[in-house]
Amino acid sequence: MEYNNTDPITTEAMSARVRTFMPDVIGDLKKLISIASVAFPGYPPKPVQLMAARTVDLLIRYGLPDARLLDIPGGYPAVFGEIPAPPGAPTVLLYAHYDVQPAQKEDGWGTDPWTAVIKDARLYGRGSADNKSGIMTIAATIRALAGEYPVGIKVVIEGEEETKSHLEQFVMTCPDLFRCDLFIITDMGKIVAGEPVLSTTLRGEVSCTVTVRTLARAVHSGVFGGPAPDALVALIRMLATLHDGNGDTAIPGLSVYPWSGENYPEELYRRLSGLLNGVDTIGTGTIGSRLWSKPSVTVIGIDAPAVREAANILIPQARARISMRIAPQADPQQEAGLLADHLRAAAPWHVLAEVSDVHYSSGFICPTGGPWYKAARKVLGAVYQQPVHEAGGGGSIPLMNVLKQVVPAAEFVLWGCEDNERSGIHGPDESVDLGELERMIITQALLLKELGKPHGPPR
Repeated sequence: MEYNNTDPITTEAMSARVRTFMPDVIGDLKKLISIASVAFPGYPPKPVQLMAARTVDLLIRYGLPDARLLDIPGGYPAVFGEIPAPPGAPTVLLYAHYDVQPAQKEDGWGTDPWTAVIKDARLYGRGSADNKSGIMTIAATIRALAGEYPVGIKVVIEGEEETKSHLEQFVMTCPDLFRCDLFIITDMGKIVAGEPVLSTTLRGEVSCTVTVRTLARAVHSGVFGGPAPDALVALIRMLATLHDGNGDTAIPGLSVYPWSGENYPEELYRRLSGLLNGVDTIGTGTIGSRLWSKPSVTVIGIDAPAVREAANILIPQARARISMRIAPQADPQQEAGLLADHLRAAAPWHVLAEVSDVHYSSGFICPTGGPWYKAARKVLGAVYQQPVHEAGGGGSIPLMNVLKQVVPAAEFVLWGCEDNERSGIHGPDESVDLGELERMIITQALLLKELGKPHGPPR
């Protein structure tokens, strides 16, 4: 039967409806947080499998009766469910992920990361923001529609977003499961809670390990020091070439994307990043361009003797792990090659330098000119009663370009409950603003109502 979406539900009415079941939403999010669904290799699989099963149960309880597990070859299952579209209505695919980053109290948490705690209208716990809030937003959006579905709905909850994902290959193999008119990615957020933002770009990521060898073994620095190069000193010289005097990435040939969206106020950036008083920001251009469109390179780990173990020796081998964020449109394989070439060329004194364990993922540029995106912007502004900003994302979601490739005509909306100011994703004391959680449920439900109207955006 065709659904005649003439229900003139207002923002106020939808807000009142959602408010009636927010205690259930918060209670269920607490339960999800208690499951340590870390999908990285070496971590126990049972919590991840339990989280997948609990996500299926949750979606069924909230109104998605055919929610089920999809077997993803080589990896953890994805959660999938579908409500068919009424005749002539579009189909919307809602995405989130159920795996989380590792956490232990010794990392600096004020409370147990796997026990949800509410403090100052925020819910604390690993995954509270990234991205179990996305799961709850999707489930509650379906519940808020109260059994009247103006559009087709597909739900995909991934189990390996934080680690090496096997879902991308599955999407390429089974594209029909993912066909839709609009992808809503509920794995993003705001700079500051309460200020509405649509994310329009994501930087890609390239990483590698560089190993430097100079000697067959460690030798006495007094007896042999001088003529023989120390591997750690050689590595330090190589790493120092990654930036120029301004702090810009100094690897020749890297792509740069011109950023024309909102800027990121420097004072706000300094406060949210925890930059110490008197320490300069590095690089040139606006803060927004440095965060969202230009490449940036970081040394994220070094294998070298610890200070407490220091001895008077020449170090025969040292290595470092390097992570580089790349421009949204850049070819990650090409950028990885440029990074590797630069490191090898920077090796002094003909030391042996090897680049290995190369990993890369694409960035993403969200099309913003279509009717679905405009409808999302309109609804978001109505719920928040503020102008909607456009911002980039410094993180990567490699799946985005795969979805764009298999469903080229679909539009994208990237938003969510996270905020840069206090969510602390991937770090200690991760939290989600409960007001953001409620507002995003209202926003998504109203957007689906808007897209299903007979006079809604053209299809």
